[in-house]
Amino acid sequence: MLKIKTEFLVTIALDVHIIVLGATPYGARRVAQVKAGIFEGPMLKGTVLTGGGSSILRRDDVLEIDMRLTLETDDKQHINMSWKGLRHGPREVIDRLNRGENVDPDSYYFRTTPYFETSSEKYAWLNRICSIATGARAANARTLQVFRVL
Repeated sequence: MLKIKTEFLVTIALDVHIIVLGATPYGARRVAQVKAGIFEGPMLKGTVLTGGGSSILRRDDVLEIDMRLTLETDDKQHINMSWKGLRHGPREVIDRLNRGENVDPDSYYFRTTPYFETSSEKYAWLNRICSIATGARAANARTLQVFRVL
C-alpha cells in the first residue's frame, strides 16, 4: 500500500473580519474578509494582499469553508490561493471558538485543501502540487499550516 507523504510548505497567518449573514436557505452563512496576513516557509515568504470567502454551517454542525487569497512574495511575485475546508468539534469547543476564545487546535477538526495558481516562473512548481493544511482559529486570527503532498 502506498502511503501519503507530506513536507511542510508554509504557515499563513490571517486577520479576518467575519460578517454573519444569518440563516439563509442553504444554512447559517458567514462572509469572511481578509484584512491582512503574512506567510512564511522554507521556499515562500510574503504578505497576503486581498481575499475573502464564505462559510456555511451545515445541519450536521460542520462548517464548510471556501476561501480565495492573493499572496505577494517578498520578491513581488503574485500567487492566487484557494481552498475548501471543514471545521467541526464538540459543541462546547465550537461555542468557545464562536465567542472568540482561544482554544487548543487539537480539540477540534480544521482541515483544508489549498491549491495555488501563478504566472511566475520562479513559483510555477506551485501550479503542479496538491496540498493539505491544518487550521487554527483565535479571536481575530486564522492560521494555516500548509503541507505539500509528495
